[in-house]
Amino acid sequence: MTKTYYAILGVTPWANEIDIRRAYRDLSKLYHPDTTQLPKDDAVEIFRQVNEAYATLSNADRRNAYDRRIQFSRFQYKTYENGVKPQKPKNLQTIDDDGLPSERPLSGGELFALLLIGATLVACLILVVLVAWLRGDRLFPEAIAPLSISALNYFTQNSL
Repeated sequence: MTKTYYAILGVTPWANEIDIRRAYRDLSKLYHPDTTQLPKDDAVEIFRQVNEAYATLSNADRRNAYDRRIQFSRFQYKTYENGVKPQKPKNLQTIDDDGLPSERPLSGGELFALLLIGATLVACLILVVLVAWLRGDRLFPEAIAPLSISALNYFTQNSL
Protein backbone atom coordinates (compact mmCIF):
# COMPACT_ATOMS: atom_id res chain seq x y z
CA MET A 1 0.00 0.00 0.00
CA THR A 2 1.32 3.45 -0.85
CA LYS A 3 1.88 6.10 1.79
CA THR A 4 -0.45 9.04 2.11
CA TYR A 5 0.87 12.52 1.46
CA TYR A 6 0.56 13.21 5.17
CA ALA A 7 2.78 10.21 5.96
CA ILE A 8 5.32 11.27 3.32
CA LEU A 9 5.65 14.70 4.93
CA GLY A 10 5.44 13.27 8.44
CA VAL A 11 2.49 15.38 9.57
CA THR A 12 -0.98 14.55 10.80
CA PRO A 13 -4.06 15.18 8.65
CA TRP A 14 -5.02 17.96 11.08
CA ALA A 15 -1.75 19.84 10.43
CA ASN A 16 -2.05 23.47 9.42
CA GLU A 17 -0.29 25.20 6.53
CA ILE A 18 2.66 26.27 8.66
CA ASP A 19 3.34 22.72 9.88
CA ILE A 20 3.12 21.39 6.33
CA ARG A 21 5.49 24.06 5.01
CA ARG A 22 7.95 23.42 7.85
CA ALA A 23 7.91 19.66 7.24
CA TYR A 24 8.37 20.19 3.49
CA ARG A 25 11.30 22.54 4.03
CA ASP A 26 13.06 20.09 6.36
CA LEU A 27 12.50 17.11 4.07
CA SER A 28 13.50 18.97 0.92
CA LYS A 29 16.80 19.96 2.56
CA LEU A 30 17.33 16.38 3.68
CA TYR A 31 16.48 14.62 0.42
CA HIS A 32 17.53 17.13 -2.24
CA PRO A 33 19.56 15.14 -4.83
CA ASP A 34 22.43 17.65 -4.75
CA THR A 35 22.90 17.58 -0.97
CA THR A 36 21.96 14.09 0.24
CA GLN A 37 24.19 11.08 0.80
CA LEU A 38 21.61 8.72 -0.72
CA PRO A 39 22.09 7.27 -4.19
CA LYS A 40 20.97 9.74 -6.82
CA ASP A 41 18.05 7.62 -8.13
CA ASP A 42 16.63 7.08 -4.63
CA ALA A 43 17.05 10.75 -3.71
CA VAL A 44 15.30 11.88 -6.90
CA GLU A 45 12.34 9.56 -6.24
CA ILE A 46 11.95 10.59 -2.58
CA PHE A 47 12.37 14.27 -3.48
CA ARG A 48 9.70 13.92 -6.21
CA GLN A 49 7.27 12.34 -3.69
CA VAL A 50 7.92 15.12 -1.16
CA ASN A 51 7.32 17.79 -3.81
CA GLU A 52 4.13 16.08 -4.99
CA ALA A 53 2.82 15.80 -1.42
CA TYR A 54 3.60 19.44 -0.69
CA ALA A 55 2.04 20.64 -3.95
CA THR A 56 -1.19 18.86 -3.05
CA LEU A 57 -1.37 19.69 0.65
CA SER A 58 -0.32 23.34 0.34
CA ASN A 59 -3.24 24.15 -1.99
CA ALA A 60 -6.57 24.23 -0.14
CA ASP A 61 -8.68 22.99 -3.07
CA ARG A 62 -6.32 20.14 -3.92
CA ARG A 63 -6.06 19.21 -0.25
CA ASN A 64 -9.86 18.99 0.12
CA ALA A 65 -10.09 16.83 -3.00
CA TYR A 66 -7.26 14.62 -1.72
CA ASP A 67 -8.94 14.28 1.69
CA ARG A 68 -12.16 13.19 0.01
CA ARG A 69 -10.21 10.69 -2.09
CA ILE A 70 -8.58 9.09 0.97
CA GLN A 71 -11.90 9.40 2.86
CA PHE A 72 -10.63 11.67 5.61
CA SER A 73 -12.87 14.16 7.37
CA ARG A 74 -11.68 16.97 9.63
CA PHE A 75 -15.12 17.14 11.19
CA GLN A 76 -15.38 15.08 14.35
CA TYR A 77 -18.75 14.20 15.75
CA LYS A 78 -18.66 13.78 19.51
CA THR A 79 -21.34 12.82 21.93
CA TYR A 80 -21.11 14.24 25.42
CA GLU A 81 -22.27 12.79 28.67
CA ASN A 82 -25.72 14.10 29.60
CA GLY A 83 -25.57 16.34 26.51
CA VAL A 84 -23.21 18.79 28.26
CA LYS A 85 -19.93 19.75 26.63
CA PRO A 86 -17.02 19.60 29.11
CA GLN A 87 -15.41 22.95 29.91
CA LYS A 88 -11.85 23.53 28.73
CA PRO A 89 -9.43 24.70 31.45
CA LYS A 90 -8.69 28.42 31.17
CA ASN A 91 -4.91 28.03 31.43
CA LEU A 92 -4.58 25.96 28.25
CA GLN A 93 -3.49 27.48 24.98
CA THR A 94 -6.39 28.53 22.79
CA ILE A 95 -6.39 29.30 19.11
CA ASP A 96 -8.40 32.11 17.54
CA ASP A 97 -9.72 32.25 14.01
CA ASP A 98 -6.40 33.64 12.74
CA GLY A 99 -4.54 30.50 13.81
CA LEU A 100 -2.21 32.30 16.22
CA PRO A 101 -2.08 31.31 19.88
CA SER A 102 -3.85 33.78 22.15
CA GLU A 103 -2.57 32.53 25.51
CA ARG A 104 0.88 31.15 26.16
CA PRO A 105 3.68 31.64 28.67
CA LEU A 106 6.39 34.14 27.85
CA SER A 107 9.63 32.68 26.58
CA GLY A 108 12.99 33.39 28.17
CA GLY A 109 13.89 35.82 25.40
CA GLU A 110 10.66 37.74 25.84
CA LEU A 111 11.19 37.98 29.59
CA PHE A 112 14.74 39.21 29.02
CA ALA A 113 13.48 41.83 26.55
CA LEU A 114 10.93 43.06 29.12
CA LEU A 115 13.70 43.25 31.73
CA LEU A 116 15.83 45.33 29.35
CA ILE A 117 12.91 47.66 28.61
CA GLY A 118 12.24 48.14 32.32
CA ALA A 119 15.92 48.74 33.10
CA THR A 120 16.11 51.27 30.26
CA LEU A 121 13.08 53.13 31.60
CA VAL A 122 14.54 53.30 35.11
CA ALA A 123 17.94 54.42 33.75
CA CYS A 124 16.29 57.18 31.69
CA LEU A 125 14.36 58.46 34.71
CA ILE A 126 17.52 58.52 36.81
CA LEU A 127 19.36 60.32 34.01
CA VAL A 128 16.64 62.98 33.74
CA VAL A 129 16.68 63.65 37.47
CA LEU A 130 20.50 63.75 37.52
CA VAL A 131 20.72 66.20 34.60
CA ALA A 132 18.05 68.44 36.16
CA TRP A 133 19.90 68.40 39.49
CA LEU A 134 23.25 69.25 37.82
CA ARG A 135 21.65 72.15 35.91
CA GLY A 136 20.17 73.48 39.12
CA ASP A 137 16.55 73.11 37.99
CA ARG A 138 13.80 72.69 40.52
CA LEU A 139 12.50 69.18 40.83
CA PHE A 140 8.90 70.43 41.06
CA PRO A 141 7.61 73.62 39.44
CA GLU A 142 6.26 76.28 41.76
CA ALA A 143 2.67 75.45 40.88
CA ILE A 144 2.94 72.03 42.47
CA ALA A 145 5.77 72.69 44.94
CA PRO A 146 4.93 72.01 48.59
CA LEU A 147 3.76 75.01 50.56
CA SER A 148 6.38 76.84 52.57
CA ILE A 149 6.10 77.06 56.35
CA SER A 150 5.06 80.73 56.28
CA ALA A 151 2.25 79.94 53.83
CA LEU A 152 1.12 77.06 56.06
CA ASN A 153 1.07 79.39 59.08
CA TYR A 154 -0.96 81.98 57.13
CA PHE A 155 -3.58 79.38 56.14
CA THR A 156 -3.85 77.91 59.62
CA GLN A 157 -4.26 81.35 61.27
CA ASN A 158 -6.88 82.57 58.78
CA SER A 159 -8.90 79.38 58.84
CA LEU A 160 -9.69 79.73 62.53
